[in-house]
Amino acid sequence: MSGRKCIKAQNVLITGCSSGIGRTLALEFHHRGYRVWATARNVKSVEELSAKGMEILTLDVTDREQVQQAVKHIYTVDGHLDILVNNAGYGSMGPLIDLPEDELERQFSTNVFAPMALVRSVAPKMCQRRQGTIVNIGSVSGVLCTPFSGSYCASKAAINALSDVLRMELKPFGVGVVTVQPGGVRSKFGDTASQVLNTVMKPDSIYVPIERQVQARAMASQDNPTPAEQFCSDLVDKLESGRRLNIVRLAYGSFAFPLLKALVPTALLEKILRKNFGLDRLE
Repeated sequence: MSGRKCIKAQNVLITGCSSGIGRTLALEFHHRGYRVWATARNVKSVEELSAKGMEILTLDVTDREQVQQAVKHIYTVDGHLDILVNNAGYGSMGPLIDLPEDELERQFSTNVFAPMALVRSVAPKMCQRRQGTIVNIGSVSGVLCTPFSGSYCASKAAINALSDVLRMELKPFGVGVVTVQPGGVRSKFGDTASQVLNTVMKPDSIYVPIERQVQARAMASQDNPTPAEQFCSDLVDKLESGRRLNIVRLAYGSFAFPLLKALVPTALLEKILRKNFGLDRLE
């Protein structure tokens, strides 16, 4: 991307626009003059965006047929796609040994397999044009993994790694891949994660004595979070900067947590985390 004047006519496909980062990003891009394709599983949740002049599409990112139809429609109407923002995500919380297999599958289906399906759908055409940007919303949780969020952390570590490889593989064809690793951003993520946790953690779980700490992890991202508007404005500023971007870290904790992972010895770091989440009480 080479600067705001050159990209005013560009279009952008954003997944997961019903709320939070996705919705705010759609508004930010639209405000700056982009043609926005805002998607959500329930299209009624993005009708307000349509009223503001954005294009909206029904898209459950885990439905491969819907992915193909959405991308085909955009190419039929616009003839190209400049920017893909893989934002749609899911947060599965709870002790790993309590986590049902289908819940782990759902976590990876949404956070790993779905964005890769979208990448496979748009990257070949971007490579043909030798132009395009893929933005994958990862997380610092994929860098510093914490108790009671193992499924989520693993899925974000996977998309972080896949993005790194995609960046190298697509660079010869003029396609950029940006890995965004947010810290805490104000959203409904904590509420949704807490609801999932209530279905995962059973009354006979060996972690019942520290259930409060388990619950706290589900809401951790909303502890002093950065406003979504600030996060999205800063992100689009970086995308428009003209600089070659690799990994972008923004919002509360986005620098501190990876720094802890890099500098603190593993044994000490895990001891700190065990104490912070009450696991030392079970010893």
